[in-house]
Amino acid sequence: MIVRVDPTSKTPPYEQVKVEIARRIREGDLAVGTKLPTVRALAAELGIAPNTIARAYRELEEAGLLETRGRAGTFVGASGDTTRQQARDAAADYAARVRALGLSPDEALAIAKAALEA
Repeated sequence: MIVRVDPTSKTPPYEQVKVEIARRIREGDLAVGTKLPTVRALAAELGIAPNTIARAYRELEEAGLLETRGRAGTFVGASGDTTRQQARDAAADYAARVRALGLSPDEALAIAKAALEA
């Protein structure tokens, strides 16, 4: 099963589907190019309305995480998740800043580690 929906949750089902698929893409469980179930198939599997899945897929496509290739289906997009790129950019900015401040790499790493653990 690609996702699960908790019928007792206050979060709408389309949002649960959207968040779970986005998480799985971000964590690498759904690799770029992975074909997703059709809207009807996933709706039937989860026991919810096809429009619910269609909305989740549409919002994920708008975010760049999914791409629809006509009759071929819906796939995990290549340009979607920019989380790691954003982290690399932030790290590069941090490295430039601590160099400008004259901090040693060890001290900069200690500061970053403390911030992450806070």
